[in-house]
Amino acid sequence: MGTIMDRDRKVRLPETGDLDAHMDFPALYRLMAWLSPAYPIGAFSYSSGIEWAVEAGDIKSADTLLRWLAVVVGEGGGFCDAMLFAHAHRAVAANDDEALRAVAELAAAFAPSKERHLETTAQGNAFVEATRAAWGCDAIERLKQVWDGAVAYPVAVAVAASGHGIAVEPALAAYLQAVAANLVSAGVRLIPLGQSDGQRVLAALEPVVTATAQRALTTALNDIGSAAVRADLASARHETQYTRLFRS
Repeated sequence: MGTIMDRDRKVRLPETGDLDAHMDFPALYRLMAWLSPAYPIGAFSYSSGIEWAVEAGDIKSADTLLRWLAVVVGEGGGFCDAMLFAHAHRAVAANDDEALRAVAELAAAFAPSKERHLETTAQGNAFVEATRAAWGCDAIERLKQVWDGAVAYPVAVAVAASGHGIAVEPALAAYLQAVAANLVSAGVRLIPLGQSDGQRVLAALEPVVTATAQRALTTALNDIGSAAVRADLASARHETQYTRLFRS
């Protein structure tokens, strides 16, 4: 294991073969495809209330965007979705249809506003259909059999990942990174920010994403909950915002 120096931080560099022990190439390829901005789920059209927060003055710079997203990812909807992802993945791996239905039902009911419900279920349903068409697996068909309601986005991705044999840890990390990147992209367009500032925000969110994933993997489903009240209010108030670029 080699190292490089990044200012005052020592960064560990994986040597050849280290990554192969955790994820093979097909798994990495599928995650990159599913979580790419080009995957046809319409992620670019949602801001999770950031549009209202910008208009209200809560978010007006790279620093305020970073603080907002750190709370959303670490204590708000990001953490809740991470928990739902982890439990849906494990339900598929355990062939536990009852647990899978329970997670899918909870995920569909847990959105704090009408627009957040639209955001997660529209993307989730689109992900299911796109993945069934190109990357079909038994797990997705099982989900359709045990749950006939709208599918939340984290549940859809978790079921596909588990069905394709992709371990929950890298799958969840990739999912959260994609969610964070999409929210940063919304902030870049709305504030607006330069692309370099956007990437600095995304880089600064890395420890938040890492900690959120680790906490979600060890938290019981009954302990799910959010502490990002202002973000939840933003998602509700966006519905009546006079001028809107985003659907949420």
